Amino acid sequence: MNSTSSKGNPSIPAVSGPATSAPTIAAPHGTPPTTLLTQDVITGSGATAVPTSTLTVHYTLMAWSTGKVVESSWTSGQPATFALTQVIPGWQQGIPGMKIGGRRVLVIPPALGYGAAGAGPIGPNETLVFVVDLIAIA
Repeated sequence: MNSTSSKGNPSIPAVSGPATSAPTIAAPHGTPPTTLLTQDVITGSGATAVPTSTLTVHYTLMAWSTGKVVESSWTSGQPATFALTQVIPGWQQGIPGMKIGGRRVLVIPPALGYGAAGAGPIGPNETLVFVVDLIAIA
């Protein structure tokens, strides 16, 4: 895995709030990183995600360029469930090793996200800031 654990890394926006509610994410600043960065805000104590896991998560997605939340499962009140093999490379590389009950920040460069094409509300070549709360692993 080529992610970097970045406790206190200034390239990772500050995240606060209890695990039982949507996180508060500080707007990122400066030049976005060009490599995947990860940071555990809350270390879980449950089972550990592996590359073939199917996950149930709450997540919040912020666009680096605007500092605005683009999407959040907390808004709908419904967590998302998906196979880790079916999502963007930044998740495939940044989630394995995370434990149930944990909250992890992923700062994903465009090459590991939606690239030059973008997707839906995500613009071309956008750096993504995800805060992921791991609820369950199937």
